[in-house]
Formats: sequence, structure tokens, C-alpha cells
Amino acid sequence: MFAYVLKRLLLMIPTLLGVLIVTFLVIQFVPGGPVEQYLSEAKAAAGRGSVESGGSSYRGNQGVDPKRLAEIRALYGFDKPAPERLWQMLKQFARFDLGRSFFQNKSVGQLVLEKLPVSISLGLWTFLISYGVAVPLGVAKAVRAGTRFDFVTTLIVLVGYAIPGFVLGVALLVIFGGQLQWFPLRGLTSPNWEELSWPSRILDYLWHITLPVTAMVLGSFAVIAMLTKNAFLEEIRKQYVLTARAKGLGDRQVLWKHIFRNALIPIVTGFPAAFVGAFFTGSLLIETLFSLDGLGLLSYESVIRRDYPVVLGTLYLFTLIGLVTKLISDLCYVWVDPRVKFD
Repeated sequence: MFAYVLKRLLLMIPTLLGVLIVTFLVIQFVPGGPVEQYLSEAKAAAGRGSVESGGSSYRGNQGVDPKRLAEIRALYGFDKPAPERLWQMLKQFARFDLGRSFFQNKSVGQLVLEKLPVSISLGLWTFLISYGVAVPLGVAKAVRAGTRFDFVTTLIVLVGYAIPGFVLGVALLVIFGGQLQWFPLRGLTSPNWEELSWPSRILDYLWHITLPVTAMVLGSFAVIAMLTKNAFLEEIRKQYVLTARAKGLGDRQVLWKHIFRNALIPIVTGFPAAFVGAFFTGSLLIETLFSLDGLGLLSYESVIRRDYPVVLGTLYLFTLIGLVTKLISDLCYVWVDPRVKFD
């Protein structure tokens, strides 16, 4: 196993390099870079200033001094050729330095840490509720396969899966946030959250997080529940189950002592990826809809504003976490099923 882990760790290096190099090359051909974004914002500000002062001319259209333009390019590092900028970026990432945002005057690591609580709140609750409800539901569906309970629950989870999360979020906002006013429309906590007692803080937090988590979690019920059901049905039909029942073991004993461990192999091995991914794959539409400033919104805004250090820094971080998580998921196969051999 040590040789396998070492091999996988070494393979992460070319994978990371490939992802970063391809993204860097694509960025070079995308129109409207950070320099153009800066000039556009400067022209818009100049235009507003001219209008407010009652001037008849729009100074933003008069162009930019070449010397000033050269200073702006040097500020963003675009005075150097692309290969030199790529090499500098790779050396920086090798030191786990994610760089500094062009427009927010903060390091990328600091921005990620600031947005992480929102993404953790959404991801952790989505993960816990999805697996905590869908896995027992899948087991119950497998045990009662073909019954009315199986049919009704399948219909419910498939309808939930068919409704996009942002559409459900809009409906929840309109009904429970607007008409009934049972839940708040935005934010993760109330403005006076710090003034509340700890029990009130917890209730206020849960009050705010209910609607966005509900909008995110319903879509994942169907996948996990049906995967659990099919895995249990496949094990129930195997010969060792018939043998255990022939020896006089009860259905409950056969289910929990023999079927349960084997059926959970495809589910348990996906726990690391689902758990870590829940923190870093925040829903952009849900965050925008409920005014939650998380990692999804940060990534979207950095792409729109051409904030390349944030784009490349978060890409490097998320890719590295994804590769490590994938390795942990593969190692879980050995922990769950000792028959698996990496050779």
C-alpha cells in the first residue's frame, strides 16, 4: 500500500501542473483582462464625476497616458512575458502562497478563510441531512421493495430531484420568506447576532440556514437513497444471505450483521469526497439567491472581474484538495473491504 500511496502522490504533481497550465493558457486568450477592467472602472468613475460636477465632457473617453498604462500593467505583472509569469506563479504555488487579489487588496488565502464559514454551514448541513435521511430511507426501501411505501417514497424523491435547487429556493423564499414571513430572506445571521445570548444565537443561525439548506438538500436525496436501495437489493439476492436465513437467523440479524457492511461499501467509500466536497462546492445560485457570501460567489465574481490570482489560487487549492480526497476515498475501499488489493 505504501508504494501505491507514493505513486498516487507523485501523480498529483503532473495533474496539478496540467490543470494550472491549461487554465493559465486559456486566460491569456480571454478578452477583457484586469487592466481593461481597471480602465473601464476608471472611465465609469470619471464619467460619473463629470456628470456630478455639471461638466459637458466625458474625460474617460480621452484615453489613458501611456506611462500610466505601463504602470498599471506593471502593477498587475503584465509587463513580463507569459512564460515568466507562469514560472513565477508555479514557484509561488509550490510554497503554498496563493497570491494576492488584484481588486480586494487581500491575499487569496485570507479571502477563502473569510468565505469558508458560509460554505461550511451550507455544505456540512447538506451532507449530514442528506446521508442521515437518505441512507436509512434507502435501507427501508430495499427491505420493502415493491410495496406502496417504496413506490410513494420513490415518487417523492424523484420529484425533489427533478426540481432545480434554485427554483425550489425561489419558491421557498416567496412562500415562507415573503408571504408567510416565517423565515428571513437573506444572510446567515441577524444584524444584532453578537448582542444575543448563545441559545438565541444558535436559534437565530438555524432560523436563517433552514431555507437555503432545504433548497440544496432535496436534490441529493434521490441519488443517495436509490444508491443505497440498489446496493442492499443486490446483496439481499446473494447466496450467503440465503445460507444465513437457512441456518435460522432472523431477518433483522441477517440485515445488520451480514448485508449491512457489504452493501455500504459503495456508500462509505464516497464519504470523504462528499464530506470535503460539501465545504468547497457551494452553490452559486443558492448563495446569490439568499445573499450568502460564500466560496461559490467568490469564484464567480473573480471570474467576472478577471481577478486572476483568485481564480488560479482557488483552482490550485480546490484541485489539490480534490486529488487528496480521491486518494482517501480509494484507501477507504481497503478499510471497508480487506479483499481489495492495490497491486
